[in-house]
Amino acid sequence: QVQLVESGGGLVQAGGSLRLSCLASGNIDSIAAMGWYRQAPGKQRDLVRDLVARIFSSGGTNYADSVKGRFTISRDNAKNTVDLQMNSLKPEDTAVYYCNALERYYGVYYWGKGALVTVAS
Repeated sequence: QVQLVESGGGLVQAGGSLRLSCLASGNIDSIAAMGWYRQAPGKQRDLVRDLVARIFSSGGTNYADSVKGRFTISRDNAKNTVDLQMNSLKPEDTAVYYCNALERYYGVYYWGKGALVTVAS
């Protein structure tokens, strides 16, 4: 089992920056990749969450096209954290951001409870 706790959400003006952090605990060694997904307000009943950024245990990363050049994902293995630095925020970035971990042996996904990011125009 892996537990994930997000922090750092909030309200910011367009063009501003926010940093999200995700603390992982439990069976850390089973994690193959960690990432951030988001879901727009009012769509919490949908099952689909959009990938924002992901970092693999190898250090490789990938990003959604909409955030490339603005967001950076990083991982601190000593602290068991994954951060998402978000710059040049736009109103369309407003969403609940969820931390995600992919377990390497059975392909199980773990999720945090989410952090709300609101970007005011």
